[in-house]
Amino acid sequence: MLREGGLVLAGVLALAAGCTDWRWRRIPNWLTVPGFLAGIAANSIAYGWPGLKLSLGGAGLGLLLLFPFVFIRALGAGDWKLVGAIGACLGSHEILTVLAGAVLVAGFMAMALVIYKKRFVETMRNIARLLLAFLSLHPGTPSISLDNPESLKVPFGVAVAIAVILLVSGRLAFNIAL
Repeated sequence: MLREGGLVLAGVLALAAGCTDWRWRRIPNWLTVPGFLAGIAANSIAYGWPGLKLSLGGAGLGLLLLFPFVFIRALGAGDWKLVGAIGACLGSHEILTVLAGAVLVAGFMAMALVIYKKRFVETMRNIARLLLAFLSLHPGTPSISLDNPESLKVPFGVAVAIAVILLVSGRLAFNIAL
């Protein structure tokens, strides 16, 4: 249902957020909140109530799926809000594709960082601790959370941006080819 307007808006938002996350390791509210509102407005204007429902569903699904990771401090709130804003632009079906792609991209980025820094054993131990915290619904310990300045961190907003740009490019190229 959502076509070029939501795709282009998501692409621009993702590109801006990816750049800020890469450079400053932050995704500011001044970017995510207007992106969220613009996504809802664009889809509501273009498609009426069905567009509003799909937009709110995409935002809600993205926020709901990533909230446990924010709760255990394995993911930053800016990344979380970015996914909500992207969901508002793309809708509920496309946000699942974006999240799957972002997880794959972030996994490759993390693997490269761990190999480069030679911290494989420590990383495996920390992953086990994070999984235990996640399964027990208990916030992670500060030594393995985003609060630890010593821990290796992958900018998830960059991974989301790459996934969105790939999705938008593919969708737009496919629509143009029709």
